[in-house]
Amino acid sequence: MTALQLDNALLKARGKARAWRYRWWGRFLTDPSALFGGIIILLMVISAIGAPVLAPDNPNKTSLRERNTPPAWEAKGSTAHLLGTDPVGRDLLSRLIYGARISLFIGLSVTILASFFGILLGLLAGYYESWIEEIIMRVADLFLAFPFILLAITIIAVLGAGLLNLILVLVVTGWVQYARLVRGQALSVKQNQYVDAARVAGASGGRILTKHILPNVAASVIVLATLQVAFVLLTEAALSFLGLGVNPSIPTWGSMVNDGRLYIYNAWWVITFPGLAIMIAVLGINMVGDWLRDVLDPTLRTI
Repeated sequence: MTALQLDNALLKARGKARAWRYRWWGRFLTDPSALFGGIIILLMVISAIGAPVLAPDNPNKTSLRERNTPPAWEAKGSTAHLLGTDPVGRDLLSRLIYGARISLFIGLSVTILASFFGILLGLLAGYYESWIEEIIMRVADLFLAFPFILLAITIIAVLGAGLLNLILVLVVTGWVQYARLVRGQALSVKQNQYVDAARVAGASGGRILTKHILPNVAASVIVLATLQVAFVLLTEAALSFLGLGVNPSIPTWGSMVNDGRLYIYNAWWVITFPGLAIMIAVLGINMVGDWLRDVLDPTLRTI
């Protein structure tokens, strides 16, 4: 191949990549559900990063004289507390904004760590069909034999509540889905001829896993990871509601729901707004996850 032909091939490849990016972005902008989900995620990120600036008050500042103050549009509401206050007088809007920070941090941390270990173990189990696969899959079956939330509660009850322990529990119980998905796809991908050619050419197992198998399972892992973020948010909220989450001094949406469960009739806003925040966040992440599945799965691709 001459230098001119090589340059033309590179330009053609770059043009295809650029066209795919434009098509990808265009599909996102023209999909109402994906766009809505993206806006929700963007608002969460902005709230998490800019919480000290956006929050109108200290989220842990108490005032018994202002306890259970209604939202600003209610008859006895105050513009100083747009969404009202909780049973000890803390500003709900400030706590919701700071709650987005901790929820996003836990969701991303757990997803990154669980996917890393799950992908690693899944690749090993799928490529090396031996005692390695047996050990990994039997351990995965052991975790799946117990209800997820019950297993998480048991582990936290032993280790104690706290941010790091909560992340550890969710990682330990969350790697199984990634491992099973990657293992199943690795078993299929390694049957392809290009994997056999790489093996005949003398490529090591590590190179085959990272250069040939991993790129072909990445799309499914990305979709699963996106959906798992929403699942982690719900699990963190459930554990915080039960008092097994992070330190009570750290505002989280789950603990806010727990704070308002005794005041649901005479102070509906205390439990309603954090509940809505959880619902909207999970809805937005799932919408983006569904869109990613449609884009990255070749069997569902229409353009």
